[in-house]
Amino acid sequence: MTSTDTPETALGSPAPGAAADRRRWFALAIVMTAAFMDLVDVTIVNIAIPSIQRDAGATFSQIQWITAGYALAFAAGLVTGGRLGDIHGRKRLFLLGVAGFTVASALCGFAVNPEMLVASRILQGAMAAMMVPQVLSIVHATFPAHERGKVFGLFGAIVGLGAVSGPLLGALLTEWNLFGLEWRPIFLINLPVGVVALILGRRFISESKAPKALKLDLVGVALVTLGLLMLLYPLTRGRELGWPLWGYLSMAGSLAVFAALVAYERRKTARDGSPLVELSLFKVKSFAAGIAVQTVFGVALGIFFLVWTLYMQIGLGWSPLRAGLTGVPFSIAVSAAAGMSVQLLVPRFGRKVLQAGALVMAIGVLLYIWESDRYGMGIASWQMALPLVVMGAGMGFIVAPLTDAVLSDVPREHSGSASGLINTVQQMGNALGLGLVSVLFFGEIGDRLTPTQVGPAFVNAFQHALGWVAAVLTVIFLLMFALPKRPAQHVEGAQDEPATQDQGQDQDQGPGPDQNQDQDQLIPAGQG
Repeated sequence: MTSTDTPETALGSPAPGAAADRRRWFALAIVMTAAFMDLVDVTIVNIAIPSIQRDAGATFSQIQWITAGYALAFAAGLVTGGRLGDIHGRKRLFLLGVAGFTVASALCGFAVNPEMLVASRILQGAMAAMMVPQVLSIVHATFPAHERGKVFGLFGAIVGLGAVSGPLLGALLTEWNLFGLEWRPIFLINLPVGVVALILGRRFISESKAPKALKLDLVGVALVTLGLLMLLYPLTRGRELGWPLWGYLSMAGSLAVFAALVAYERRKTARDGSPLVELSLFKVKSFAAGIAVQTVFGVALGIFFLVWTLYMQIGLGWSPLRAGLTGVPFSIAVSAAAGMSVQLLVPRFGRKVLQAGALVMAIGVLLYIWESDRYGMGIASWQMALPLVVMGAGMGFIVAPLTDAVLSDVPREHSGSASGLINTVQQMGNALGLGLVSVLFFGEIGDRLTPTQVGPAFVNAFQHALGWVAAVLTVIFLLMFALPKRPAQHVEGAQDEPATQDQGQDQDQGPGPDQNQDQDQLIPAGQG
């Protein structure tokens, strides 16, 4: 970290660098908490769907929209949220997103009918789209290159915990039926977390924004939103509606909308240099390759997590709590491997760690298929532990280093757009995976099953779908050859750029005159 000590501070008063160091780690804890809150909220609802359907009287279509409405609003708004952070300040947009997410959570928890719950979930997804892109942007603008590996390792651990903690927490809150509220505490639990994040975030997060006076590209926002809705809406509703022709036409039409977006953004860049999607990012090899890997990885995760839940709760007839507890070894393995990969393995082995992760995860999937086939309906939770640990370790080797690799060469003034794109393609990949579940999983299950046929049919469909997950992971392994052999900050002899967080965070002045013009403008604490 670049020191900001002066002779005066050395004589007695605390060094600003030490204060800045404390502040930025507090800031990291706050943004990570918000990221965890979002990750948990994505998964926590699935486990409580039977309770929501029973208590609120929701139809099947409304239940779909309680989950899909969040994902659609989230994916459609991510790029816009990242750009707004670049323009108006990442701290400001982060705090607005946290406040909106907290209010939307309260509306979900106190919803008086299914229609209100659906609308509140869509609002919640939109607020998450404002909040989530700022997390990686704040980290990218706050920490110097030599420390970002450690930080992204922590981020990977949070991702692993959030992925499995949601179902477990949802199961506990639903079965406890606190104060007779049934499913409502799964949303209300966000309220105290959001309030604390707001209070501490105002104090410890420093403002940063792009140095140029950018404007929001409203036409770009409209094209991105339209293209994503045309792609994701048919994928979300296709199976329920019987895969109508208009769905295929809509998905095909989304490609034309995205082509129009690219053409418009090129003209917008040439005209005023303030596009919504910074197309120059795709000239950065590490970013372009990482985006491709992130998309396909999202497909694999989208297939696995939904199929896994259906397999345990419907196929094997397990309770939500048992299904949630079964996933604990997976969560622990992801968290441990994520920290180890970035701090110990990537600096030494580089890209090979990510490729090993893809192969290890594929081996875990194949092992899961073998155990499911061997034990059938009699499989126990402890027998799933080994394949889940192997899969979790493989996932941990990927999630944290991949984020680091994608952002390592991205100019700081575009970090908001870059992180928004990372999250958007991940959500798109997940949506594609969920759409494929209709074919790979439900396509293997007959329409009219007797109660005794349900379990074996779901077990067979689970094994079939996981075979495709293993195939997708093999594709990911091959795509990773396009990633840089080592992230820029891990190349031996590479010099870290100045830690901009230390310059101006605790002082009543702007960035020092020696800062590169390409770095973010940091706003002194108290003015953000």
